[in-house]
Amino acid sequence: MIQSIRSSLAFPSLGGRVAAITGGSRGLGLAMALALVENEVSVIIGSPSNEANHAALKKIEVFEGQAVCQFLDVTKRESCEAFVQSAIEHFGQLDIMLCNAGVSISETAFETSQQTWAKTIGVDLDGVFNSSVAAARKMTTQPSGGSIVVTSSNASLVGFNGLSAYGAAKGGVNQLVRSLALEWGQHNIRVNAVAPGWTDHRMEGNDHSVNTAAAEAAIARTPLKRFGTAEEIVAAALFLASDCASFITGTVLVVDGGYTSG
Repeated sequence: MIQSIRSSLAFPSLGGRVAAITGGSRGLGLAMALALVENEVSVIIGSPSNEANHAALKKIEVFEGQAVCQFLDVTKRESCEAFVQSAIEHFGQLDIMLCNAGVSISETAFETSQQTWAKTIGVDLDGVFNSSVAAARKMTTQPSGGSIVVTSSNASLVGFNGLSAYGAAKGGVNQLVRSLALEWGQHNIRVNAVAPGWTDHRMEGNDHSVNTAAAEAAIARTPLKRFGTAEEIVAAALFLASDCASFITGTVLVVDGGYTSG
């Protein structure tokens, strides 16, 4: 997967820019980081695990000087502000914020504790708000503005059994994207989201691939009859971050093989 992403996703307009990625130490976030550094983008990755952060840097060590990592708790505004400031201190600017940090905990509504609800909303919704605001404060000082791309989900568009907290958070993310796009367009800051469907990457607390019955049911409902790949989700995110999408803002780009079309 990593070699495929690094060899095939070319967005020349991204070269020389600086990107920050929340949840960038593994899974989809790491795939984004690898694709960005291949496109000559300087990257700072953040997650609440310093061990995972440093492991991620080892995977992109051939791009020494283009990537750094930092501890990040997206549920805390001050942590997001420090993360953005670190990007400025290392690279002098911030052009792209990829709000990718997320948790997905599969429980029925009756099973969902206050702690689970608060954690899901805290990371998946509050975290997007906190990191977006921190990034935009810096981007407003730049004539070039910037691009914010949020990882949403097709669970924001249709219901899934056992994902009430996750679906609620991602639905909120979609509306937040629209609102922030309206507020920040005057500063040349674009705000968009990618909404993946069932994809072959892992997220904290959830791995769809281990549930064979659920996976088979998802594929049966998907018109393209397969899971998406990390490369396909990353391509959508990089497209929205690039000049190819310079007149696109407030959009939720669904990448789910048609799952939500019926």
